[in-house]
Amino acid sequence: MIGQFIQGGGKRLFLAVCATLSFATCAHAQSSAAGPIATVSGELQFARDERGFVAMLDNKPVDRFDANTLVHFDDTGNKSDAVTRMLVQTDAGPLLVDFRRRPPLVQRSGRRMTVKRVFWQGDEVVMQGSQGWFRFMGGELTKLQSSSTTYH
Repeated sequence: MIGQFIQGGGKRLFLAVCATLSFATCAHAQSSAAGPIATVSGELQFARDERGFVAMLDNKPVDRFDANTLVHFDDTGNKSDAVTRMLVQTDAGPLLVDFRRRPPLVQRSGRRMTVKRVFWQGDEVVMQGSQGWFRFMGGELTKLQSSSTTYH
């Protein structure tokens, strides 16, 4: 039946639907959960302080950041569904927390932007921000140009 549909001129529509479905399953949803959140390094909790939030791992402070609201994107690329990396939206721009390192590695992007979508691709994070698409890898934020690279 699908073969008849493809032969009958529906090939473009079929490919568009497949691309949309594969694209939609790769984007990681944003969360505003303060915790506790299971990570590969321990239990993460966000607590409010006078200017923003404190990220605490097993009740020990990992980082402080200014933000009116808590928004984060989580990478759960393992069998236990524990978070391995997290991109957190702050007033100064996104910051990446890598829980695979001990102690967790915190990297700031250094650019103010509102993150809309995040894709985890190996060691890089690809995000759609208010000013376009960016890659954050090795502590360096790079604006992406139009290409044929597919992120999933």
